[in-house]
Amino acid sequence: MLSAFARAFRTPDLRRKLLFTLGIMAIFRLGSFIPTPGIDYANVQVCAAASQDNDVLGLINLFSGGALLQLSIFALGIMPYITASIIIQLLRVVIPRFEALHKEGQSGTAKLTQYTRYLTIFLAVLQATTIITTARTGVLFNGCGASDSNTPLIPNDGVTTILLMIVTMTAGTGLIMWLGELITERGVGNGMSLLIFTSIAASFPTALWAVATGEGGATKFGLVLLLTLVIVVLVVFVEQSQRRVPVQYAKRMVGRRMYGGSSTYIPIKINMSGVIPVIFASSLLALPTLAAQFGDPTEGWVQWVQANLVDPGAPMYLAIYVVLILFFAFFYTSITFNPDEVADNMKRYGGFIPGIRAGRPTAEYLHYVITRITSAGAIYLALVAMVPTIAFVLLGISTSIPFGGTSLLIVVSVGLETVKQIDSQLQQRHYEGFLR
Repeated sequence: MLSAFARAFRTPDLRRKLLFTLGIMAIFRLGSFIPTPGIDYANVQVCAAASQDNDVLGLINLFSGGALLQLSIFALGIMPYITASIIIQLLRVVIPRFEALHKEGQSGTAKLTQYTRYLTIFLAVLQATTIITTARTGVLFNGCGASDSNTPLIPNDGVTTILLMIVTMTAGTGLIMWLGELITERGVGNGMSLLIFTSIAASFPTALWAVATGEGGATKFGLVLLLTLVIVVLVVFVEQSQRRVPVQYAKRMVGRRMYGGSSTYIPIKINMSGVIPVIFASSLLALPTLAAQFGDPTEGWVQWVQANLVDPGAPMYLAIYVVLILFFAFFYTSITFNPDEVADNMKRYGGFIPGIRAGRPTAEYLHYVITRITSAGAIYLALVAMVPTIAFVLLGISTSIPFGGTSLLIVVSVGLETVKQIDSQLQQRHYEGFLR
């Protein structure tokens, strides 16, 4: 592995791409520490230290690499772009125009990307306004930092200052989106995924150190490392696993030449939906908690939310979490993989699955296979998301790895895809790659 890295850096073209990618990642991390104009950075640090257990905006804070709770120019992180991308994909089901653009190829994809960018800016404005409102009212840090307190986060909360902060945070999201696209075009790997990887990986050392020096001690720290290693091995094993459905293409005469007659397969991953179901489930569970922060503490629904949906280790929280993960795993897979479309394409080019008739029987067979595989993939996602939370509760550790198994799932998945791309570029240059 180390020798393969050395060969990658000895290749001039690949070395430039790797250094460019690392430079963009460094710029992204630097922007996470630059405070937004109008913010009292000293008071932010005081309130953040006093409100470490606030999980209301934990998802956004995770994907921003901690920039959210520092109210930096990159406070929104990559979350608006992720949300916009998911919304555009879901709209393909209900808007025929979007589905037609998806089928047009490169030109249609470029148009959908443009729509995603517009929606990202719109969502960034909404999220920036929400975050600034929570900071002014003290909700962001559990009552600390309100404008009428001794440690105001925004000392001058005039209209001009608020508008400047909204514009700055929105521009920060636009800059992050541009940096991600630069990595995709000129660097190595998927830019947006690598920025998410950078944000999550940056928070690991602090969280692990807190376990080692806090109430956990050396013994519990070792157990956390062992649990992390087991989850990483499980994620690597499952993410590399796939069901290969064999496909045979019949021979065809076109003019005086013979075409077809080849054998191939349809690779179906066990986890086709990736980490999207976990993100969806966590986002939905965070909404009632966020709404309860603005409600009257004496109301019944606020008390119920505080008792059941605030603590990730609560039985009701875990039950709803698992149900949402299972639902979104099947829902998202049904959007990204259409058995009828695959069967029609195979029939159009003379392909068939051995033992299965072309057309409708092929679509029914693919639907049967994808349902079985998705069932296993959904259970796997639920286990990866739940096991760390349950383990930390049993160990009595309040400070855990940020976002539990979800963060490990994202980090390992992105790492595997990036290594595969570097490996393919090494093999194109007649070098031995990372994977043997």
